[in-house]
Amino acid sequence: MREIIFDTETTGLDLRDDRIIELGGVELVNRFPTGRTFHKFINPQGRAIHAEAQAVHGISAADLVGKPTFAEIAQEWLDFTDGAKLIAHNATFDIGFLNLEFSRLEQAAIDPGRVVDTLALARRKHPMGPNSLDALCRRYGIDNTRRTKHGALLDSELLAEVYIELIGGKQAALVLEAVAVQMNGNGEVADIDISIGARPIALPPRLSETDRAAHAGLVTTLGEKALWLKVATAG
Repeated sequence: MREIIFDTETTGLDLRDDRIIELGGVELVNRFPTGRTFHKFINPQGRAIHAEAQAVHGISAADLVGKPTFAEIAQEWLDFTDGAKLIAHNATFDIGFLNLEFSRLEQAAIDPGRVVDTLALARRKHPMGPNSLDALCRRYGIDNTRRTKHGALLDSELLAEVYIELIGGKQAALVLEAVAVQMNGNGEVADIDISIGARPIALPPRLSETDRAAHAGLVTTLGEKALWLKVATAG
């Protein structure tokens, strides 16, 4: 199972007028990070960055001079996310901005069925909150001291750790591989031949002769119909 944990930073909060200026993501396969990441700063093509937004992410217009436009990085993003679930915190915000960027390029909108919102997961698991990314990092003991400003790649890396905790913790991602399960030609689980060999050296007995004698004496007090008498006789 392949998942992309991602985040965006924007010029502001207005879907109608603002633009994406940073896009980052990390890849998980079977809930483990693969080391593959995506990170781009994006030129908003003259759109001003609101002071309130800049105070949050610290990205200025000067930082984006010479950076690619969304149109120039769109295909790379589509290739990176192809076939994967998309995981974001308050996903409605990020998906809304991505879909608007895609609409400008006459690209199809993202299928809502691919999207998982970790904010919704957190609210169900912790209804009393708080459920911001920073609050969830504190709750799960995830080190977020580097997060002095919001950043798309850093926030994606932190969210990946939070996401694993939200769905059941690191133990939920462990896979026991003692037996390899193979599929037959009909798509069914094939028969598995499991053989367990004898121990090369027998375990030493844990009962002493004194323990055995004490137990035998107890059995004689249980009456002639006691099951233990039948066991003792069979032995």
